Amino acid sequence: MKIGSLTLDRGLFLAPMEDVTDLPFRVLCKRLGADVVYTEFVNSDGLVRGSAKTKFKMVFWEEERPIGIQIYGGDVSSMAGAAQLAESFQPDFIDINCGCWVKDVAMRGAGAGLLRDLPKMENIASTVVNAVKLPVTLKTRLGWDSRSIAIVDVARMCEGVGIKALAIHCRTREQGHKGPVDYGWIPKVKEAVSIPIIVNGDIVTPQNAKWVFDKTGCDAIMIGRGAVMNPWIFRQTRHFLTNGNLMPETTIEERVNLLREHLRLSVEFKGERSGVIELRKHYAGFLRGLPNVSKIRAELMQFVESAPILEHLEHFLELYSPDPATTTSAT
Repeated sequence: MKIGSLTLDRGLFLAPMEDVTDLPFRVLCKRLGADVVYTEFVNSDGLVRGSAKTKFKMVFWEEERPIGIQIYGGDVSSMAGAAQLAESFQPDFIDINCGCWVKDVAMRGAGAGLLRDLPKMENIASTVVNAVKLPVTLKTRLGWDSRSIAIVDVARMCEGVGIKALAIHCRTREQGHKGPVDYGWIPKVKEAVSIPIIVNGDIVTPQNAKWVFDKTGCDAIMIGRGAVMNPWIFRQTRHFLTNGNLMPETTIEERVNLLREHLRLSVEFKGERSGVIELRKHYAGFLRGLPNVSKIRAELMQFVESAPILEHLEHFLELYSPDPATTTSAT
C-alpha cells in the first residue's frame, strides 16, 4: 500500500485514541513495531482559535515517523484552517476523523456524526484535501446505525475527492465499542475502490490480525484497545505474520521495565506531576494478569512523583521475578 511516499506491506497502525495516544505512548508503540502512529484527536475549532493545549497535541518526535495528525470538526472552514496548521508541523499525512462515536462529538455533526450527512462529509474531505499539499486520509465507521450502512458509498466518495487511504472501524456509530464487528463489508469496499483500506475493530491478538488480513484482503490493520492492553502486540503480530508462530509471553521484567520507560518519557514530555498522573490510565495494561496486580495498582495510583513509583516497581520485581539479578536491565 502507498500513502504519498509511504509504502508498506501489511502495515500495522496504532489507532488514534483521545487521552491515550499521546507522544510517550506513541514512542513506545513505535519502538515495539508499530509501522504508523497517529496523534490524539485534534479539535479543529480549538486549533484555529489558537488553543495552546490543542496545539500541543500535534507535537511529535522524529522517531515517530511516519505519523499522521488527526483532526476533527463539523465546520468546513475550521477544518481547512486546522489542516493547514497541522501541515505546518510537517507530519507525514493528515487524517480526518469521521468515526468518533461519543455523544459530545457525533451529536454536534463531527466525527461519526458526519455519517448522517454524507454531502457535508464530502465537502469537508474535499476542502481539506485541497487546503494542503500533504496526503490526506480519513477514518470512519460502517454507518450511523445498522439501518444506514453506507461504507461502500463513503469509500467511493473518499476516493473521488482525493483521499489517499481509508480506515474503517467495522462497527456502526450506534454500537460504539460494543457488539460484534462486521468485517464482511471490507471485501465489498475493496472491490469498489483502489485506495488502501485499513481495518480497525477488535484486533487484539496476532491471530486476530492474520485472520483479518486473510479474510478481508485489507491493506493494513489498525490496533487501538489491543495496544493499550498489550503494547507488544505490534512486535508479536509482525513476528506471527512473518514466521507463523507466536512469540513467548512477555515476562514480568519486560512489563515493569517498559512501564519504567513509559514513566520516564511521560515525565520528560509533560513534567513530573502531569506525567505521573496521566500515566495512571496505563497501569492496567502493563500489569494485567500479574500477581497481586490490584494491590500494586492501588498503591501506584496514590503517587504524584516518579521516585516512589520506581521504588514500588523495584520491590514488585524483587518479590515476583524468577531471577531478581536480571531486573536492572533497561527495555
